[in-house]
Amino acid sequence: MTPKAIVLLSGGLDSTTTLAIAKNAGYDLYTISFNYGQRHKVEIEKAKIIAEHLGVKEHRIVNMDLAQFGNSALTDSIDVPTHRNEEEISSSIPATYVPARNTLFLSYTLAYAEVKKCDNIFIGVNSVDYSGYPDCRPEFIRAFEALANLATKASVEGFSKFKIHTPLMQMTKAEIIKKGLSLDVDYGLTHSCYDPSKTGLACGICDSCLLRLKGFKKIGTEDPLKYR
Repeated sequence: MTPKAIVLLSGGLDSTTTLAIAKNAGYDLYTISFNYGQRHKVEIEKAKIIAEHLGVKEHRIVNMDLAQFGNSALTDSIDVPTHRNEEEISSSIPATYVPARNTLFLSYTLAYAEVKKCDNIFIGVNSVDYSGYPDCRPEFIRAFEALANLATKASVEGFSKFKIHTPLMQMTKAEIIKKGLSLDVDYGLTHSCYDPSKTGLACGICDSCLLRLKGFKKIGTEDPLKYR
């Protein structure tokens, strides 16, 4: 029987590469995306397109309203940081951090995995070229994996041993892009920008855009996205 994998799919560069890696490894693919009140909702539509393009068996969208809590530039009336250099980006936890976001995302994904009898969860977190989020670190993933195997009926009764796969954890953005291109990922389908225009064009100056553009520049390849 072909093993199943559930991949957290935001519609961005990292999660799309992660999905391609899981596909290349031979898993039956299931994807989950989150409409959590983010300002860059265009990523939800991108995730739908990517899921279909890569042939997933089922794509789920979970609705939750983290905007009711606010306190993040992605869900509140707080300016998205722009024009920052690498040192500034990595120096502190930025305003785009969404409180407990990956904890919530992985909790929903764990529930989905238990229902689907799926032991493998893939998430595209990264601790090299990233924006300093505490819930993207290896120690967070290890802690959540331990929780998953304590807190579910499937694991307690011995039917499942959940594994959280983080294939991008130690890769630079350039290495991620290079890996994706080797797997024929169409990065023109993806969206990375934290503060896109009303028509979905990327700003080119937020942390996420800058890290993305840096990655493409480093490998000498043009980013297929259109920027405003």
